[in-house]
Amino acid sequence: MSSVPRGSLKNPIHFLALGFGSGMAPKAPGTFGTLAAVPIVAGLSLFSSSTYLIALLVVTVSGFWICGKTAKDWGVHDHSAIVWDEIAGFMLTMLWVPVSWTSLIVGFALFRLFDIAKPYPISWLDKNVSGGTGIMVDDLLAGIFAGVLLQLFLFVI
Repeated sequence: MSSVPRGSLKNPIHFLALGFGSGMAPKAPGTFGTLAAVPIVAGLSLFSSSTYLIALLVVTVSGFWICGKTAKDWGVHDHSAIVWDEIAGFMLTMLWVPVSWTSLIVGFALFRLFDIAKPYPISWLDKNVSGGTGIMVDDLLAGIFAGVLLQLFLFVI
């Protein structure tokens, strides 16, 4: 993947798309983008489920535009440094999950597994949907898959 255009961290939209800079990691930017979501999830867990849901909706809805605008500005389909979608996807994984070290670690691992492996229909969405919607929707579905498995895991243990 090509390098991040110079000065991207100075553009507030690109800064958000880069997951506050976490997407600029030279290796595994998606993993670092997901790591950037961990303190967000932990912090939001101190508030009501309604507050968490509103924050998730804001991150998700704004993400369609943030990711799409950044990709368009950079002239790419889905640059690996754009990780706002990972933040939204991990937040979705952790929706209605009691936050603990166990749930954060298992949720993180499950989300990364689905985001990297991209089983069908995630892979189809990744290849066939363009723009901000395409960047966001595969990670949101990965978040749903991971969230369902996380809920099952927590129910069993």
